[in-house]
Amino acid sequence: MIRPLALTSGDPAGIGPDLALTLAAETPAAPLVILGDRAVLADRARALGLDPDLPDWSPDRPAPAGAALWHCPAGATVTAGRPDPATGAGTLAMLRRAADGCLDGTFSAMVTAPVAKNVICEAADPAFTGHTEFLAERAGVDRVVMMLAAGDLRVALATTHLPLARVPAAITDAGLTRVLTILRDDLRAKFALPRPRILVLGLNPHAGEGGHLGREELDIIIPTLERLRGEGFDLTGPVPADTAFQPALLERHDAVLAMYHDQGLPVLKFAGFGEAVNLTLGLPFIRTSVDHGTAFDLAGTGRALAGSLRAATRLAAELARRAAPSEPVS
Repeated sequence: MIRPLALTSGDPAGIGPDLALTLAAETPAAPLVILGDRAVLADRARALGLDPDLPDWSPDRPAPAGAALWHCPAGATVTAGRPDPATGAGTLAMLRRAADGCLDGTFSAMVTAPVAKNVICEAADPAFTGHTEFLAERAGVDRVVMMLAAGDLRVALATTHLPLARVPAAITDAGLTRVLTILRDDLRAKFALPRPRILVLGLNPHAGEGGHLGREELDIIIPTLERLRGEGFDLTGPVPADTAFQPALLERHDAVLAMYHDQGLPVLKFAGFGEAVNLTLGLPFIRTSVDHGTAFDLAGTGRALAGSLRAATRLAAELARRAAPSEPVS
């Protein structure tokens, strides 16, 4: 059996606690340690009519047989559906615990329910831009790659949470080289694809139309792809984004690299919203997450669907088993 998965319960006023409780009431894909506030989870369980068995857990205890709870104080009284900046510091502390547990070998992977960036920024960390960047800094890596997966469709991003006006300047030879290297290496290591085939989108409409609609393809993207092909990368592109997501073209590739967040993710979320998984590539540990936000309006109502968090947990367990096939049963 693999070491437990760490499941952070997200913003305490959002649907993260609801989803974590739903998974705890099921047979988990692997031993599961839920990180969250005990009182919040107890209140939410009563509201949802759930009574999961969640014994207390801490790192000095054996791995749980099913699901267990590592108490992480929210820092304030929580009302479902009402975000409170006073909980931001507690949410960050919870994320640190889970990340550090992955780094020191306590956990085999980290699964995250959604947080609200603005809640954390207001009172805890004005520089917080999301799980992806936070975990990269915590792990001490200079670059990570966000990739979402829905079935066989995998879409990675060259840039993540940037204003659209800043994207062109962020598309550089060094940046694309680093992103494509991380993407290739993790597709090999985590997904057992010996020669990943990557479809690369252009930045501009029609991939620049030969320079008439922008020169980023001619000046940066094409020369970078040509150099990397010479180094053994299997790359197609740059391809116009409006024609790239054709089934016949996707079937010939293992992943798509989009130049910015809303270029690639609308297609993926249309194809698999509620069941897709967000992965952070380039970390020294496995991290998966949901494909949606905190949905404060659904918190405590019983209407939040756990499909994406369930898929994220299953994928984390699958990747953890693949990474440690000979780990002894504990």
